[in-house]
Amino acid sequence: MTLDKLSGCKVNLLLNILGKRADGFHELETVMHPVQLFDRISFERGGSGVAMTCSEPALPVDATNLVHRAATAFLQAAGLRDGVKLHLEKRIPMAAGLGGGSGNAATTLLGLNELFGQPLDTKTLMALAAALGSDVPFFLQDRPALCTGRGETITALESFPALNGLAFLLIHPGFGIATAWAYKKLAKFPEALNGQPGRAQRLISLLQSGDVAAASGEFYNSLEAPALTKYPVLALYQEFLREHGAVAALMSGSGSTTFALVRSVAEGEAVAEKFKQQFGRACWTTVVAVRC
Repeated sequence: MTLDKLSGCKVNLLLNILGKRADGFHELETVMHPVQLFDRISFERGGSGVAMTCSEPALPVDATNLVHRAATAFLQAAGLRDGVKLHLEKRIPMAAGLGGGSGNAATTLLGLNELFGQPLDTKTLMALAAALGSDVPFFLQDRPALCTGRGETITALESFPALNGLAFLLIHPGFGIATAWAYKKLAKFPEALNGQPGRAQRLISLLQSGDVAAASGEFYNSLEAPALTKYPVLALYQEFLREHGAVAALMSGSGSTTFALVRSVAEGEAVAEKFKQQFGRACWTTVVAVRC
């Protein structure tokens, strides 16, 4: 039996760092929204242990890969001696702030649980996901969410009326930004490192009210402080997008993807073409409707 599952990504509509914790992680509040852009993972029982292949040659397929680690953790937690074969077809850019790897890990847990007849309950899957990475639990569900703690505490939200009919324009500049580097460099930006709590709820309330214009000034990302300082071209991208009608423009996660909220897919495609005329065609771009 072979099982195929789509594995999505996300943008952070807000990422507010609230300080560094005693355990070395950062306390934060973030509003994450699913993006309808997908990798695909195929699952098959057989062989011994975890055997993984991938369409992207640059991505390792050994125990350093998050998919491989998720599969190993699942088999151990479920007490299974069966082997599994996995194939990951990549479409989402890597090291992009879109959570593609985290989504792959969560999809692996869900896919294997389905493949083996649901041996693990939701609570166990959530614990496995949190151990794999802070963003992984978000991808066990498919709704917008408020994520707190180090990001692993998930409060699912209803779709935001303010985003109805809008689209995401995503731009990846061709280079990645390491999450560990971004958080380490926050120490040089004390205001970004020690944000004031409550920004997430303020944005959520405005998005739930249906007034995207009122919400436009509340999109925020603490990690832009180090990222845009080192990579000022990302600030130029945002300026260009706002000048061309974007409701909001922000870096997602630790970067390097810039996303814009635009009024429609057609508008997003037109802005993307103007962006390429201005900055060249080396950047990866895509436009996807906001699912509400």
